[in-house]
Amino acid sequence: MLKTKDLYDLSHTRAAALMEGTEYPWETLGKIKETILEIGKNLPKEEFNETLDEAGQPVWIAKDAKIYPNNYIAGPTIIGHGTEVRPGAFIRGSALVGDNCVVGNSTELKNVILFDNVQVPHYNYVGDSILGYKSHMGAGSITSNVKSDKKLVVVKNGEEKIETGLKKMGAMLGDRVEVGCNSVLNPGTVIGRDSNVYPTSCVRGMIPEGCIWKNTGKVIVKTKD
Repeated sequence: MLKTKDLYDLSHTRAAALMEGTEYPWETLGKIKETILEIGKNLPKEEFNETLDEAGQPVWIAKDAKIYPNNYIAGPTIIGHGTEVRPGAFIRGSALVGDNCVVGNSTELKNVILFDNVQVPHYNYVGDSILGYKSHMGAGSITSNVKSDKKLVVVKNGEEKIETGLKKMGAMLGDRVEVGCNSVLNPGTVIGRDSNVYPTSCVRGMIPEGCIWKNTGKVIVKTKD
């Protein structure tokens, strides 16, 4: 359940060509910037406006996106169709934001892929992470992307341990994941499709598909209606 094919429907991102060649999704993190630059060159000019940030990096914004005042968007970045970037948002660059997303007030993005219909609407930090289709982070929930001991991130799934070779890695959220308010997703967290995280949780390791992480660290399988 840690693999790209188990977490994501790649029809909901412009990064499909990059991700479909990976075994694990975090393998894309070092290639997001160059991928955005390549995709941006081929975006239809009748649909996207291209500008340069203060450092001369390109920013492509869909003409039907809603960009509120008082935010900062650094490049290279792509903002998709119908997406809202609300006041106070800080996009630090290397951000591939899909269609119909919400990047909310005081939300910070850095080196990320947001699939279509992702919501990070209030006080979120998302760095070195990938958020799947229709995933949602509640107010104040963040991804922690560097270990306190500064060692390389290891993804843990029970007894299985996978060396990523990365110093910076936040969280991999599968499609339709719901993260409760004020939760912290520790470096190397992977959350399977259709899973939920209780508010105020401190999460690490792998949460399987279709489960609930309770803030005691207990994981239970969802029951079907």
